Amino acid sequence: MSQEPASPVKDKNYDLVTVLQVLLRGVWKIETYANDAEEEGDNELAQWFRKIQNHDRAAAAEGKKLLLRRLQEEAG
Repeated sequence: MSQEPASPVKDKNYDLVTVLQVLLRGVWKIETYANDAEEEGDNELAQWFRKIQNHDRAAAAEGKKLLLRRLQEEAG
């Protein structure tokens, strides 16, 4: 198994943006999985996917607020 190389950018805000991107992409992808489960009649699995999706959406919203505050502070 190959290990991903270290980020060439050592910046905490870059790291925050990267995590936000991962979370928001996950929210988008999980919608597909939840819909697939619903189409198959598996409401239990669809509900589980939506639970994870809601958690990730809330974490992303918190991260966006955090990023906004940090960027405003840096801008002075």
